[in-house]
Amino acid sequence: MMKSMELNTNRNTNKRSLIDSENVYEVKRSKHEDWKTYGDGVAWFRGAIIGKGSFGRVFIANLKNPKSRYSSYPPIMAVKSAEVSASGSIQKEKEVMDNIRGCPNVIKCFGEETTNGDNGQMVYNLLLEYGSSGTLADLIRNSSAGLPELDVKRHTRSIIHGLSHIHKRGYVHCDLKLENVLLVNNSRNGEFIAKIGDLGLAKRVNVNHMKKNKLGPYWRGTPMYLSPEAVINGVQEQPADIWAVGCIVFHMLTGKPLWFSNQDLHIDEILSRICDENDLPFISSGLSPEAVNFLKGCLSRKVMCRLTANMLLNHPFLKGLLEDDIKDIEESHQVFDINAITSSSSFSDDDDGDFWLFSCSDESSYDQSFGSE
Repeated sequence: MMKSMELNTNRNTNKRSLIDSENVYEVKRSKHEDWKTYGDGVAWFRGAIIGKGSFGRVFIANLKNPKSRYSSYPPIMAVKSAEVSASGSIQKEKEVMDNIRGCPNVIKCFGEETTNGDNGQMVYNLLLEYGSSGTLADLIRNSSAGLPELDVKRHTRSIIHGLSHIHKRGYVHCDLKLENVLLVNNSRNGEFIAKIGDLGLAKRVNVNHMKKNKLGPYWRGTPMYLSPEAVINGVQEQPADIWAVGCIVFHMLTGKPLWFSNQDLHIDEILSRICDENDLPFISSGLSPEAVNFLKGCLSRKVMCRLTANMLLNHPFLKGLLEDDIKDIEESHQVFDINAITSSSSFSDDDDGDFWLFSCSDESSYDQSFGSE
């Protein structure tokens, strides 16, 4: 959602102009009159719009004095804003982020502030870490054949680290998708780190998570990433986030969404495919056995057969990677035998060696593994 803004064709020049050149910055923002409507903060200027939705709008923000030693803010931030009277969703997101803070694979929140626009309206602002390298959606958009498997592993591990932290704090993200995984530059090694963002739809875990919604099917999030139980029964708990991870990983590996079609699918058509037990995602034989097994652990239609975030961290698909050069990643202290956990899942091999995903056949073997982390 928070796409990087280009002031110049040269990427390095872009970064310098955002931070160091007030003249370039002022010229840029003068073309976007929205900053006047929403106002500036005490310590920061509001820049160009980089995203918008039903919640409000997201802007680039620059510190008025980026060289100050006393500022608790970084030189560049993303500011999510809405008129105070319509800011309930953003204020709820602030509450969630306060409760899950402390993980380097979740976008940081630097606080909140109320500003006044030129027309006198009061605006609520949520100050967030800026995804300077865009999102996973941006990255994949430039690669129709998918990303190299090593890159997929690295991004997936970062996502799972962040999701494990969110789940341990008792939340369900409910809207994990490529657009909500931001890429932040790592100044130590020159690469970027995948971080989970946009927790505006997150909710607390329901103690009675396996019970069908009595009010009928109700779901939050993006249809393409919804799990079968969310669409059919309105049950959207932590396993639904794991299904979304499977959708993300599938797209990274293949360059295509899970429910790919040569024609644009209407929402009703997408939901129908998700509900159809005979409509099974197709997995190419070009993927490694570990990648196929990982997808199988995420995309089982049966909730009790789906792996948890902690289990996925110990999956062979994510083994052998160098640790990211960032601090405070929470590691799981539990060790699971992935081979034993997934051995009951059945596959059918086509004559050409391709694979189809199937639900696991033995539910009992998963009874002990399903639940909160």
